[in-house]
This record gives sequence, C-alpha cells and structure tokens, in this order.
Amino acid sequence: MTGIRGRPRSEDVRRAILRAALELCERDGYQELTIKAIADAAGAGRQTVYRWWPDKASVLMEALVGLADEHASLVVRNDSADVLADVERLLETTYELARKVTGQALVGLMADAQRDPALSKRLQDTVIGPRRAALRALLQQGVDAGELAEAVPLDLVVDFAFGAMWYRLLSRHAPVGAALAGEVAAGIAAMLADS
Repeated sequence: MTGIRGRPRSEDVRRAILRAALELCERDGYQELTIKAIADAAGAGRQTVYRWWPDKASVLMEALVGLADEHASLVVRNDSADVLADVERLLETTYELARKVTGQALVGLMADAQRDPALSKRLQDTVIGPRRAALRALLQQGVDAGELAEAVPLDLVVDFAFGAMWYRLLSRHAPVGAALAGEVAAGIAAMLADS
C-alpha cells in the first residue's frame, strides 16, 4: 500500500455517508447540513468523513455523481421509436430525483458555486453538464432522424428544459416532478415541430 494513508476506505461506510448527506440535506436544507450530522447519521466518525472529503460540498458532489451514475441508463436513449418519449423519460427521472432526493443539495451547491469558481466548474463538469449533454444528444438524434426540426437552437431548448426545473427549485412556487416533465416535453415538441 504505497501512497495511501490510514486504513482503506470501507465501501459500506462510504455509501452510508453519501446516503446520509443527501437525506439530511433534503430533510434539513443545505445550510443546516454539517459534517457532524452526516457522520452521526451514517454511524461514522467525523474524522472518517474529513479523511475522505474536505467539506460538505465535496460529500454532496460525490453523492450526486453517484446518483447520476446509478441512473445513467435511464437518461440515455434506448432507440425507441419516439424521441420525445425518451426526452420526457429523461426529464421525469431528473425532475423526480430533484423532487425527492437531490433538490436541496443542488440548490445549496449552486448558491455556493456563485462565490466559488472551482465549485462551479466541478458542479458543471460532473453533475449539470452530463445531464445537459444527454438531453442535447437525444434532441440531436431526433433532428438527425427527422423526428424533430431544429426550429430553435438545441442549446436553448436544453436551457428551457432545465431552466424550468431550476426556477421551480429556487422559487418553490410549484412542484418539480413527472407533471412538469410532461409539460416541458410538450413544450419541446412545439418548439421543435416540423413546420
């Protein structure tokens, strides 16, 4: 074991810490989340958490990336005959995760990212960017197959799809979930309709 200090990371403890971080953040909010609370909920010591992550943002980032990896198969087109159904499925998966598990973490990290360019880049590179790229790739496949017309720039359509989610997460004026996914998919269909 060269270059590794301390005991090797226990995969069960690591998963418990990541799960606890997301659950506590969703329940109590990002501002109230502490390393101590995460460690206590996971049945781990604070030093264990600090050995693996420097702060709560890093814990949450790894938890969000892990969730994205778990749900990757749900956001990649499965070559169905209907690209808009695939778009709606991707959005529904994303919005439902935001509603149930990741919303508070995303909002808190995004707020901190406004003051921290390194965190902003990490958030874009690992959490936000891949989901945007998946949606854009689906839309491009639809255009290439003749199912959709690029009547509006695809990057703007992606902004519309995720902008609706972010606006609702931040303002809390309406829910994020499957109903919103259906409405946004219908909006995308109208935006990219073959005239």
